[in-house]
Amino acid sequence: MWAVIKVRLNIHGGAIRYSSTSKNGCNSFVRCRKSLVKMCSTPGQNIQLTESVKSQIDALPIMVNGCTGKMGRAVLEASISAGLQPVSICLGGPEDAGKIVEAGGKEITVHGPSDRENILSSVFEEHPNLIIVDYTVPAAVNDNAELYSKVGVPFVMGTTGGDREKLYKTAVDSKVYAVISPQMGKQVVAFLAAMEIMAEQFPGAFSGYGLQVMESHQASKLDTSGTAKAVISCFQKLGVSFDLDEVQLIRDPVQQVEMVGVPEEHLLGHAFHMYHLTSSDGTVSFEFQHNVCGRSIYAEGTVDAILFLAKKVKLKEEKRIYDMIDVLREGNMR
Repeated sequence: MWAVIKVRLNIHGGAIRYSSTSKNGCNSFVRCRKSLVKMCSTPGQNIQLTESVKSQIDALPIMVNGCTGKMGRAVLEASISAGLQPVSICLGGPEDAGKIVEAGGKEITVHGPSDRENILSSVFEEHPNLIIVDYTVPAAVNDNAELYSKVGVPFVMGTTGGDREKLYKTAVDSKVYAVISPQMGKQVVAFLAAMEIMAEQFPGAFSGYGLQVMESHQASKLDTSGTAKAVISCFQKLGVSFDLDEVQLIRDPVQQVEMVGVPEEHLLGHAFHMYHLTSSDGTVSFEFQHNVCGRSIYAEGTVDAILFLAKKVKLKEEKRIYDMIDVLREGNMR
């Protein structure tokens, strides 16, 4: 008798599908086609908001820097749908200077690096409860954080990369309010938190097990994802021997469709991760999987982070630097 325990988190366009199955026979990286529990959270659905959340949303000004990019655009649209108020100016790279971004009937002018401190200071003076959202590029992370911190504007840093240690130090030293997280998808963050708890409380529980990791992202992403690295780190604490260079990176569109099962319409924006553990004698296997199609999960999580941060600023909380775990723990999400 072979035992197979599978834990999956599948997200397609904002719809979350959880399933847990057990059957005879080991089958690595087989996609789950049937859900036992399904929860949906899409930008267009009618969500009953609490009065406290409504009061946070009303007339809250935001600046989405990097809104010419796909992720920044998704956050901009999700924010407008939620009732947030983008200001008419945002910051971008030199290649985007002078561009006009239209969203939700609003026009936003993109300013390049020139004189950006004065521009940001002027906007912050006009909108003292402004929250900045950063979805620019990794190379700009630290310079942008220094700018936000110098001016004193609270910010949500969704951009990955950069010198993360320096990023945190910049924010802490300036005493600015900030949410800093390389992963903004609430459900994925919750999964990561569960993995970290398991690794902390049951070290060595998977000693002797072998691990296979496959992750598929759009072809433009060349490196291993930060989420995969975090999950692998948890498995290592659980006693599994595995090196990052063993991760199977799938970037070929044909393989993504035929082998991984990525829908063709999401080849340019997806994150499919599969982790397969097998006992030393091959009689037991565990499979963890989380699949994301599109960017709505990150955009909606970012909106919650904005509302969370605005609340902390309003209450003048002593703690200034937060991450998405803090947002989840707050519980007051849309």
